[in-house]
Amino acid sequence: MDSTMDDAVAGDFALINKLDIQCDLKTLSDDVKESLESEGKNSKKEEPQELLQSQDFIGEKLGSGEPSHSVKVHTVPKPGKGADLSKPPCRKAKEIRKERKRLKLMQQNPAGELEGFQAQGHPPSLFAPKAKSNQPKSLEDLIFESLPENASHKLEVRVVRSSPPSSQFKATLLESYQVYKRYQMVIHKNPPDTPTESQFTRFLCSSPLEAETPPNGPDCGYGSFHQQYWLDGKIIAVGVIDILPNCVSSVYLYYDPDYSFLSLGVYSALREIAFTRQLHEKTSQLSYYYMGFYIHSCPKMKYKGQYRPSDLLCPETYVWVPIEQCLPSLENSKYCRFNQDPEAVDEDRSTEPDRLQVFHKRAIMPYGVYKKQQKDPSEEAAVLQYASLVGQKCSERMLLFRN
Repeated sequence: MDSTMDDAVAGDFALINKLDIQCDLKTLSDDVKESLESEGKNSKKEEPQELLQSQDFIGEKLGSGEPSHSVKVHTVPKPGKGADLSKPPCRKAKEIRKERKRLKLMQQNPAGELEGFQAQGHPPSLFAPKAKSNQPKSLEDLIFESLPENASHKLEVRVVRSSPPSSQFKATLLESYQVYKRYQMVIHKNPPDTPTESQFTRFLCSSPLEAETPPNGPDCGYGSFHQQYWLDGKIIAVGVIDILPNCVSSVYLYYDPDYSFLSLGVYSALREIAFTRQLHEKTSQLSYYYMGFYIHSCPKMKYKGQYRPSDLLCPETYVWVPIEQCLPSLENSKYCRFNQDPEAVDEDRSTEPDRLQVFHKRAIMPYGVYKKQQKDPSEEAAVLQYASLVGQKCSERMLLFRN
């Protein structure tokens, strides 16, 4: 009721302020008092009467600036032919209480304003602005909300380097592997003898990325990491991530199936987004969270589109396009071009294939040199296809192995 009262009273004063009407508080109070008293009595008068618009209450015609005059409104209808407009309209008790409170506030503050801040150009408000308690919390507020010391459970998230393996990673490797094994058996129905520990290490621990800790980078450095979720002293989930100069790349997540009810996939994604934002505060160029490939027709991959704002990479021009613009096209076709500009092309397409770097017979050479040694016509087609896929920049930085 308080919020409704605020709106009603503020609206009344807004109207008074806008029309610049001078009110006699005593007259207004007496009028309302008489109105309230008359509601409690049954009037027996049936004679025709005329209602006059009070010149005491309104000094000017609304909106025109001209003096108001007596206006004939209505006469009393015959019995049974309608409402008697000569009598005060029946009002609900709630409206009467509002009126009383409004009068009380006006008498307490004849200027029509309360002390405090008033925005310039806006009508005065009877109530000081309230702090908005129903504002949505930020992601950080939800993720890092502090818990009381006597909380029933304790959650801890640790980021440990997996390649090369840190001492923390080595100490928890066996426990982490057991969680992964149970995950594969229950969620993906793998037999108990797979995967082996070596398969697990090769799949989710070994990485081609080199560890780097530049002075202008994040405190943990760049490279491959495991983000371990510890609940009450045991690992319940592990997020495999790569921290790169421009983004955090989410590689994989596995969790203890006993905790499936916690929606750990959603929670870990939100946690990784919050982690990316933390890293961005220290390293400004690290500003993206990369979830990998999006497959619209696969439910296990389609969930990634639920996180907004998100962009998809156009497979032909290699520009990022908001996912909202891509979804209608994906509903009609599994493969489509997202860039709506028909004239747009890949700005980094291969334009000088002869500069492509080839590794042949333990020597590095440009493709222009290599192709002079080759007589197989199919070789050129394969190399040009590779160049079109990786683009000009990568073709000069990477080595294409040929034997």
